This record gives sequence, structure tokens and C-alpha cells, in this order.
Amino acid sequence: MICLCLSAIPTWAATKGGDPQVGQVAPAFRLQDQNGHWRAPGDYHGHWLVLYFYPKDFTPGCTAEVCTFRDSINKLRQAGADVVGVSLDDVKSHAEFAAKYHVPFPLLSDANQQVAIRYGVLTSAIGFHFAKRTTFLIDPSGKIVKIYRDVDPKENSAQVLSDLNALKKAAA
Repeated sequence: MICLCLSAIPTWAATKGGDPQVGQVAPAFRLQDQNGHWRAPGDYHGHWLVLYFYPKDFTPGCTAEVCTFRDSINKLRQAGADVVGVSLDDVKSHAEFAAKYHVPFPLLSDANQQVAIRYGVLTSAIGFHFAKRTTFLIDPSGKIVKIYRDVDPKENSAQVLSDLNALKKAAA
């Protein structure tokens, strides 16, 4: 069962149907990961959060993206960031995907599509709904500081890491 915590969603997201902007608080949600644990953006308060949406488990681009984040995880964690992936796939699919590719971070199931709507990334083609490949960099206070749209799955993690280091250096 997927649960969405609607009471914590900012009014602008609930009325506008998503499309958050840089400088706004990231929309709240509560979803299950590949291990059945419930996760929410608030769980990462005090840390940088790389929240990336991807279309589908086991597809070439999504596999490349999850593997580049997997391979960069130590550098991202050293920079103070946690990584979380989200797609419309179910928990079972995420569990199989994470096991096959040794994913060391949560993959969240947005099977009811509500989080993709709130983040403005839900799209469809040929009758299939999926999340557009989009990454949100969220600061330790929960505000969106950068949005990456239509990212290159092989370059996304390096781009995020570079920007994260630059943002931290500018703030110091």
C-alpha cells in the first residue's frame, strides 16, 4: 500500500498540481522503498538530498543512471548528501532492480503517481505513464536549490556532485 501524506504538502503544490520551483520547500510525501520501509523528505532534514525521478526499472537509461549514482555514492555521502530514486514501479520491481545492481540507497515506489504529480514530473507516451527523468537537489533545510530536467543518465550524478560542492563552497 502506498500512502501520501497530504496534510504536509504545501498549498501551492496541492492547488497547482506540482511543478515546484527553486527556493521553495520540497513537497512532502511518504513512500515505501525497495525493502518496504517508509521514507519521507523530512527523514533527511539536516542533510543534502538528491531526489531523482526516473522512468522505469531495468531500462537501459535508468539502469545507467542508477549505476552512476551507485558508483558515486561515497563521494556524494562525503559531500553530505543522501540519494533517493523514485519511479512509478512497485516495491517488488524496485527490490529486484536494487538487488541486481547492488543499489545502496532507497528506491521509492510511487505506484499511485501522486508524488510524480506533486513534483511536476508525471508524463505519458503511447498510453503509459512514467516519471520524467528529473533530479531535485534539496538543501539541509528542505528547500529545492537546483532542478535538473531531461538529464543525461550517465552524467547526472557527476553534475549533481559538482554543483553540490560548488554550493557548499559558496555558502562557506
